[in-house]
Amino acid sequence: MPGGPASRLGYIDWLRGLACLLMFQTHCYDAWLGGAARNSQVYVWSQLLGTFPAPLFLFLAGISFALVVDKLLRKGATPAQIAKKTIMRGAEILALGILFRLQEFVIAWGWAPWSDLFRVDILNCIGVSLMLLGLLCWGALTLSSDKSNGVPAPTNDDQNNWHYTPLIAAAILVTAAISTLTPLLWTSWRPSSLPWEFESYISEAVNLAHPHSSMFPIFPWAGFAFAGLALGFILINPSTKKLGAYVFGAAGACGVAFILLSKFFDSRAWQLYPVYNYWHTSPEFFTLRVGMLLLLVLSAYAWCRWGPGQMGFSPLIQLGQTSLLVYWVHLEFVYGKFTILPHRGTSVPAASAGLITIFLAMLLLSWLRTTLRSLKFYKATVKPLPS
Repeated sequence: MPGGPASRLGYIDWLRGLACLLMFQTHCYDAWLGGAARNSQVYVWSQLLGTFPAPLFLFLAGISFALVVDKLLRKGATPAQIAKKTIMRGAEILALGILFRLQEFVIAWGWAPWSDLFRVDILNCIGVSLMLLGLLCWGALTLSSDKSNGVPAPTNDDQNNWHYTPLIAAAILVTAAISTLTPLLWTSWRPSSLPWEFESYISEAVNLAHPHSSMFPIFPWAGFAFAGLALGFILINPSTKKLGAYVFGAAGACGVAFILLSKFFDSRAWQLYPVYNYWHTSPEFFTLRVGMLLLLVLSAYAWCRWGPGQMGFSPLIQLGQTSLLVYWVHLEFVYGKFTILPHRGTSVPAASAGLITIFLAMLLLSWLRTTLRSLKFYKATVKPLPS
């Protein structure tokens, strides 16, 4: 980890690395375990832990997005400039997601269905979510800008600080709207008139020829990115930033409250929706997961600030710095043609050994990536001494 002020954000990379580790174990056990091993407790717990990476990646994307917006504001960027830069970044991620699907289709040529090209995977969802975050920030910043020059007005006490209340409120409202509309858009309001390739970005579309079970539509998944955006702006808001670690403690307390509220509303006999599925589409389940994400943020912050999280070399922080790279590469060695173990044909010990191998290989790849990038930056910035 770099020294100085940047290290205070180490918990974000640590959480990304944790998401990578949870993703590795889920994919490895799912791809390789076969026979009776698929009914073992190892497999059951593996799949349970596998419910964390996707919402965690999206939630952290929202937090990081807020930090980027804050940095651009401090450089004097206008809402239009901020929107252009952030939306383009989202479009790049979306393009990478489409490129990844094309790569997978070409590698699996001959047995992969053509519908795999239009599968809405996690990269597609992150890309679209970032574009939507950019639109929200553009709208909120435009409404709160100094009309004379189009630049968001700073607070009176510090010319480098802005009140993020409009952005926080907008992000919370959109989060609530997404979670509230999800049950309807998956059932009675389902946009079935759209081609399933487009419907997949809104709700769980069903391609009857080649149905997919692993999809990440905007409803509800983008809601985690907006929830992360709200938390990110809360953390950097001048009025809360001064509180330091107490803000994270309050976030953890809110996480506990969200979990309790989720179970309370689920236990009520009367339900708002004509079709109610707690574990699939309900706002209560979404609230539960946001609560757990807030607890993870508190735990990671405490671990990295007061624990050994940033003492010496941290494998999780290292993985978190190159999460996109290791996500892209590991899938080929787990699910792809280059798998290191036979699909659906290994025992728990063999799959566990494969998981360790994948983890170490991705850690090495991540280290090489950051090392080479640092060397390239060093050579570009450091001039040789005169002879």
